[in-house]
Amino acid sequence: MSTEEGWTKEQLVERIRAKYKGEGLNPDTFMTGLLWSKPISYWDYINLDALLSLQVPRTIFPDEHVFIMYHQINELIFKMILHEIEQVAEHEGLDVAFFKSRVGRIARYFDMLVSSFSIMQHGMDIDQYMRYRNSLAPASGFQSAQYRLIELCSTDIENLIDNRFRKDYSEDWSYEDCFDKIYWQAAGVDHKTGEKSYTLEDFESKYMDRFIETAARYEDRNLYALYHKLDEEASGDEELRQVMRHLDYTVNIKWVMAHYSAARHYLNSGNTKAQATGGSEWEKYMLPRYQKRIFFPSLWTEAEIATWGVAAEEALEGG
Repeated sequence: MSTEEGWTKEQLVERIRAKYKGEGLNPDTFMTGLLWSKPISYWDYINLDALLSLQVPRTIFPDEHVFIMYHQINELIFKMILHEIEQVAEHEGLDVAFFKSRVGRIARYFDMLVSSFSIMQHGMDIDQYMRYRNSLAPASGFQSAQYRLIELCSTDIENLIDNRFRKDYSEDWSYEDCFDKIYWQAAGVDHKTGEKSYTLEDFESKYMDRFIETAARYEDRNLYALYHKLDEEASGDEELRQVMRHLDYTVNIKWVMAHYSAARHYLNSGNTKAQATGGSEWEKYMLPRYQKRIFFPSLWTEAEIATWGVAAEEALEGG
């Protein structure tokens, strides 16, 4: 009798023995252990009980549960994206087929993130949100370290410099210089005094070492750098170009505009505009036309770059 793989039972046992011997381990120990092991269950496999215990609201408002779970789901998707990027960066003998398949996965994850924003925008009571959000200060969405890592692993750090300072960028800049001018500083620096907010200082204190290490590690193997390393084969693959353009547009325009639309839905709901919990000028910080964050600039025309995000903003205003 053969197994599903076509091996006899004797061959299967021998392959198991060979596997453990090849790792310098005693196969009899592991095979004996199988006698006492329990079958795996769905809930144990995904640690369901632990997962469902991670929602800890700070207020009495029911919709805060939605807010917490939605952001936790986002962070899990961000982890999946980083997993895909790492596969590309670590892949030996990287070719267009593998690169394209993984960039396609990342694009689909972000497609899901964009479409999911309607859950938060239309799935919470405005009055509840405007009350419990005060308990979130000084936390801010720009403190998502995983999202910052995605950016650092996707493109050259030059493309993440605040658009106001990008023309001054030099390859002689240290990583510290780059992070001092990186675009998310605009969300936490008083443009009049130059002082950093508590929100930004707290964020940098926890994660800056990791950001610098990641920027250095991915300097020559971020998605944009690896695309260029694939050279003529990649540049001649129109399907790959479209997948990368789709990812770029989805992350840096559609995802941003979905976030902006949701923020405006709540923060502009009263008689006066509310501040973001981190204290940022969130409208100028978020709109793509101000920052022109573009992961893969060589895949876009000058005209497309000049009008980056304008059509999406006009569509939002018109809608």
